[in-house]
Amino acid sequence: MKSLRPLVVPGLLAFGLLLAGCGKKSDASASATPAASGSGQPVKIGFLVKQPEEPWFQLEWKFADLAAKDLGFTVVKIGAPDGEKVLSAIDNLAAAGAQGFVICTPDTRLGPGIVAKAKAAGLKLISVDDQFIGADGKPMTEVHHLGISAGKIGADVGTTLAAEMKKRGWTPADTAVCAVTFEELATAKERTDGAINALIAAGFPANRIFKAPQRTSDIPGAFDAVNVLLTQQPAVKHWLVCGMNDSAVLGAVRALEGRGFAADSSVGIGINGTDCIPELEKEKPTSFYGSMLLSPKRHGSETVTMMYHWIKDGQEPPLDSRTTGILITRENFRQVLKEQGIRE
Repeated sequence: MKSLRPLVVPGLLAFGLLLAGCGKKSDASASATPAASGSGQPVKIGFLVKQPEEPWFQLEWKFADLAAKDLGFTVVKIGAPDGEKVLSAIDNLAAAGAQGFVICTPDTRLGPGIVAKAKAAGLKLISVDDQFIGADGKPMTEVHHLGISAGKIGADVGTTLAAEMKKRGWTPADTAVCAVTFEELATAKERTDGAINALIAAGFPANRIFKAPQRTSDIPGAFDAVNVLLTQQPAVKHWLVCGMNDSAVLGAVRALEGRGFAADSSVGIGINGTDCIPELEKEKPTSFYGSMLLSPKRHGSETVTMMYHWIKDGQEPPLDSRTTGILITRENFRQVLKEQGIRE
């Protein structure tokens, strides 16, 4: 999934300005005969995402809709890119008769305020993708959450990069690692730390691993960060690249291309698998070797399904559920995307 630079709304964090008004952008899908909750009301579930225009979240919504159609409930899809829109969306969901909502928050530090707001509105809550962070700076493990095994997925990236380096016959003497980092976001740090630790475990020297901190969590932010690193390390002949998502690695690849590095002298592996498809479809291979495809199908379908059974049957979901990734490359991405229901 894409990450967003922190957007802190003091009123939400303090829960003192909970009536901030803002229009919502939403769209609802329902089956012909919505299932009823334990109270006899039709089951209605909100699904709030921080970047509704991004392919990952569009796919989450797609699979949430399919689950709603199968089970017979309504999904209200809302783009909530900042704290004020989150507040407004929760108010609107409560007024519309929803019993719960799933959310990928625009800032994990908004968690305490979101929890308080949901409780005041009488709505059940599941966070998806990015786990809430409490006032103490630690994950809010008491909030139901479905996310990815960030460290494990990062480790898979590192292991794959080490194997690719070995296959190409590169040595640590002329190879370095570029880790595009965005450590302000906990799940991003877990991913890049996982990759770095796996590379070290595979025998790659730690002093040949260089971090390129992004100022913004997008392709331009990665491009700028990696250009700085390449200027600082002009003697490196081969680069291994990892980052928190596809955009981080794509930005790095563009920067490498500007310095003359191509698919035969650098290799990058992203995470998400939804934003890199045009890159894998290019006729000529680039340094973007592949990506760990996460599962928007599971994140979209399983969250609303768990919420549905929680509302209708009183079946409380696990507090913590995690998914892993599948490596996609130019050779297999079409087949895997079809198997995952992402492409026809």
